[in-house]
Amino acid sequence: MIAKRSNLISVGRLTGVFGVKGWVKVKSSTQPEEKILEYSPWWLKTRHGVKAVEIDGYQHHSNGLVVHIKGVDDRDEAAAYTLVDVAVERGQLPELDEGDYYWHQLIGLRVISEYDGAVCDLGVVDKLLETGANDVLAVKPSEASIDDRERLVPYVPDVYVKAVDLESEEIRVEWDPEF
Repeated sequence: MIAKRSNLISVGRLTGVFGVKGWVKVKSSTQPEEKILEYSPWWLKTRHGVKAVEIDGYQHHSNGLVVHIKGVDDRDEAAAYTLVDVAVERGQLPELDEGDYYWHQLIGLRVISEYDGAVCDLGVVDKLLETGANDVLAVKPSEASIDDRERLVPYVPDVYVKAVDLESEEIRVEWDPEF
């Protein structure tokens, strides 16, 4: 049985309140961080369900962005919206160039290593990590993987990552399975 994927993609997180007039701090996952402001509505993934909200103001501060949620005008009310993910509908994301992928497209793909003449299944992409130099695939073991080890594989196309096939849901890498 295949789980149905949500139409919502996380693009950030509300991390705390700012001031007393209902503003909240935002940790954006978009590049550049202000890109998150181009999406509307924002869908907040709360423990009580998903709620659509509109942003009617924003400001830049030394630690990033702060936003005002329409209709939320005091600190206590804003606090109810903190520590939740901000999501947008998948269809709002711009099309990427050939060979470019959103992180959410890579999560869950099988990672197959073709190294030193041998082919083996390393597991599935659990998450991606941003390291500064390059992104890293965090590969967790699966039923089909060669062992129960988690691996970190640098996401460097044409060096370690040889092919990404979204249709067959796999990533081909050249990575030593002993590493």
